[in-house]
Amino acid sequence: MSITVILLVLFGALLHATWNAIIKAGTDKSLDASLISAGGAVAALPFLALLPLPNAAAWPYIGASAILQFMYFQLVAAAYRAGDIGLVYPLMRGCAPLLIAATSGFILNESLSGGTLAGTVTICVGILTLAFEAPKGSGQAIRLALANACVIATYTYVDGIGARISGNPVSYTLWMSLLPPVLLLSWAISRRGAYAVAIHVRANWWRGLIGGAGSIASYGLALWAMTKAPVATVAALRETSILFALIISVVVLKEKASRWRYLAGAIIALGGLVLKLG
Repeated sequence: MSITVILLVLFGALLHATWNAIIKAGTDKSLDASLISAGGAVAALPFLALLPLPNAAAWPYIGASAILQFMYFQLVAAAYRAGDIGLVYPLMRGCAPLLIAATSGFILNESLSGGTLAGTVTICVGILTLAFEAPKGSGQAIRLALANACVIATYTYVDGIGARISGNPVSYTLWMSLLPPVLLLSWAISRRGAYAVAIHVRANWWRGLIGGAGSIASYGLALWAMTKAPVATVAALRETSILFALIISVVVLKEKASRWRYLAGAIIALGGLVLKLG
């Protein structure tokens, strides 16, 4: 994997940690997740006319991705309501690349070198180390996080394949971003009512735009990278967003970090080095 690909994936990881922090800090996590999804669609709209349409073969993947993204955002909000971000985020983001690394051989016929596999596993071990600081009685949060890890692994495959056959991964990403907010906001209106949703949108629209732009840019960089490197490798490197989440929690949110967080950060950094050398 080239240094350019690695740096762009790491930048995307920073953006990913940022929009997750926006959801966690919000007062209504379900609606904030919907707003961020909508913000991604708004950010994508101006660029659609400048890019070619994805190839016809990619549209079924775009449709499948919309359903999976709807499930993903719903589970993100539910998991953050049920548990601390120090438990939920590592489990969601840490288990997904493990699933991908374990299955990419027969699903995508991709072979990983020994060094690449070692780096992937090291990053995942570092991420999962953060779970040691989780409080007791977090069974519901753990179940939701693990369920979302399966969703993340599934949509990574769907979009990784879709981006490859689309002819243009950027175009695929932008078109893929349009459908999930329609599903999410329609669901929110059916559950909360149009008035309640409108009040929240009026007060928090800026959170949606900032988080949405970061979300679509982060995922677009990952999908582009998947056209240049193995999906399992990109998926693992992208989960270094945990490092950026740690920095945000300590520097910006002034949260205290346990020794487990610092240990996890060191392991993840080591995994990134092994991944580059592999």
